Amino acid sequence: MARALLIANPAAARTDARAVTAVRDTLRRGGWSVEVLATGQPGDARRFAREARDAGFDAFVCYGGDGTAMEIAAGAVGSGIPLGLVPGGTGNLLAGNLRLPRDPAAAARVILRGRASPIDLGVVERQNEPHYFAVCSGTGFDARLMAGTGAAEKRRWKMAAYVMRAVAALPSVTSPLHRVTVDGVAHDLPAAMVLVANCGELIPPFLRLRDDIAPDDGWLDVLVLRAEGVLQSLSAFVELALRRSNGARRLWFARGRVVHVAALEGPPRPIQLDGELWGDTPFEARLVPAALPVIVDPETAPLGAPRRG
Repeated sequence: MARALLIANPAAARTDARAVTAVRDTLRRGGWSVEVLATGQPGDARRFAREARDAGFDAFVCYGGDGTAMEIAAGAVGSGIPLGLVPGGTGNLLAGNLRLPRDPAAAARVILRGRASPIDLGVVERQNEPHYFAVCSGTGFDARLMAGTGAAEKRRWKMAAYVMRAVAALPSVTSPLHRVTVDGVAHDLPAAMVLVANCGELIPPFLRLRDDIAPDDGWLDVLVLRAEGVLQSLSAFVELALRRSNGARRLWFARGRVVHVAALEGPPRPIQLDGELWGDTPFEARLVPAALPVIVDPETAPLGAPRRG
């Protein structure tokens, strides 16, 4: 009998007690033994996973958002214990990139019949601890947006809370000079936003960075978006949606395994890791290849990319 630890974040935007019960009962009907722990404050999910590494669990199950998933990953990396995802947060971008169901019971059924596949992670050192991201890290417009969107807004409006904040923020968009160093090669670029991505889709399945990005491809992909004000910002996002090639008017792409980002003009800028704020620039993101086994539906998950070299 498989034994799972279900870690739920009651503060996540889509989480409720009935859904936690549905996930637990679906797994138990499938023959699994399930223990449930609920987080009460930041850091709990990391601690739960770290303390459970040697307790005989066959799987961790996350019911929460991307931030909760990455806390569990921080406690689980290196253990070989796979992570099952049940979307319960605001964006649920990792689950979306892996084509996992949004319905809690349906996601639990994927965990029962799915396969553990390793994905890469990015890691950033903050407060003397490694913090991980599976989708993207970044600074600039995206991090400011997340800093300005409150928990109550996210719980009430879900992804629409970010959209409303984004529209309101467009007039104030600027592009101060940044130094983006990719595998030791420095580039000085004006940037309204710098993203370091491990997954290809910023809003699954609608907004994709490039067609050749996968969470198991062995690379971090870098996007620098430059714009000033409303019209240029809209133009940049249109270019992004059309997947223009590198060197387009407002987009710059690169890929590597170690990416350092520093703001050269103005004050330090906030940074985000999978939607969670973790201090200010500068920051360095490093690739951790095949770091985390995640339970996916092998028929729908866009994995199995050849490692590029």
